[in-house]
Amino acid sequence: MRRLCAALLGASVTVGFACAETPEEWIALGARVHGGFGAYIPVGIRIGLDALQRLDAKPRDVTVLYYDSDKAPCACFADGIALATVATFGARTMRLASEQAPAGAMAVVEVRNKKTGAAVKYTVADAWIPKLAEWNRTLDPRGRYDEVMKAEGLFSVASGK
Repeated sequence: MRRLCAALLGASVTVGFACAETPEEWIALGARVHGGFGAYIPVGIRIGLDALQRLDAKPRDVTVLYYDSDKAPCACFADGIALATVATFGARTMRLASEQAPAGAMAVVEVRNKKTGAAVKYTVADAWIPKLAEWNRTLDPRGRYDEVMKAEGLFSVASGK
C-alpha cells in the first residue's frame, strides 16, 4: 500500500509529518487532528485519497475548494481531506467557498492538481446524513472507517479543468 503523509499543525507551530497507511494510523491521526473520529473524517480521507489517485498527484500537490452546508453537523470532511492531501488553510492550499453547497448536497469538494490544472469535483449527497449518523451511534472508530471505505455511492465524481 502506498504510504501517504499528512502535516500536522499545532496552534501556530508545525509539529511535523505524520504518515498513515493502516486504518489504525488514519484513525489515530484523524482523532488527534479533529478531536474525535466520527464517520465524516474517513469520508474526507477517502475523497482525498481518491483525488490524489485520479489526478496522479502526491500530497501537497493539490489545492482544495470546499463547499460546506448547514445540513452537515460540521465541516469534518475537510479535516479528512486535509489529512489525505496535506492541503491546509494555513498553507492556503485549502479554501472554504463563500457559497454553500447546492441543494441536495451536504458538501462539494473541488480538488485541483497544482502542476497540471486537472481537477475533480466530489459531491456528497445529504441523503447520506442518516447513514453516517447511524454509524456514529452504533460503531466504534474502526467500524466507522471500514463502513465508509466500502460504502458504494458515497459520493459522485466529475472530472474537468
